[in-house]
Amino acid sequence: MGMITVVGIGPGGTQDYLFGKAQAALKEANVIIGSERQLEILTEEERLKGVRLPCKLDDLAELLKKNQEAQIVILASGDPLTYGIGNWLIKRFSAENLRILPGISSLQYLFNRLKIPMEDCFITSSHGKKPDFSLIFKLPKVGLVTDKKMGPYQLAQEAVKRGHEATFYIGEKLSYSDEKIRCYKASEVPDEDYLMNAVVIINEG
Repeated sequence: MGMITVVGIGPGGTQDYLFGKAQAALKEANVIIGSERQLEILTEEERLKGVRLPCKLDDLAELLKKNQEAQIVILASGDPLTYGIGNWLIKRFSAENLRILPGISSLQYLFNRLKIPMEDCFITSSHGKKPDFSLIFKLPKVGLVTDKKMGPYQLAQEAVKRGHEATFYIGEKLSYSDEKIRCYKASEVPDEDYLMNAVVIINEG
């Protein structure tokens, strides 16, 4: 079986946050798998090797099986092992056949844009699941990857229910030209659709 390399492309829609080894892996690959948005960062030559990421992971497993002799790159937004596809892959492939090249996660990017240290941060997700609210509103600093069902507004409402006037930093489309970073108290977070967002919550002591 050929090598599967997972490339963390970092935030954004360009190769600005791709490290040298990641760029080399893209050039050497026979097949590059990614979402439509991820494939847009490839050069014209690399796009000739691009394959659209299937919607279902079972279909991805079949695609990898069909191309098992190829040098495959799978693109991962942000960092592959921060709520990314890397976790699914390491459960299914041996270390000899899998290489993971980390990228900058959206949370790393957001903390650095805010100039807030993240070494004491609890990282979690509300993407496709209900987070432990009793925990996240008790800890001093929390970073979350969210989705449309449990996004910034819904999280803020849970804080309000519990009487926590936490500070919410909401980053949308991070590193894109139309990046937006806003700060609200929990009771002030607007009820709206948030695009490609990450959230940092600072709980008052």
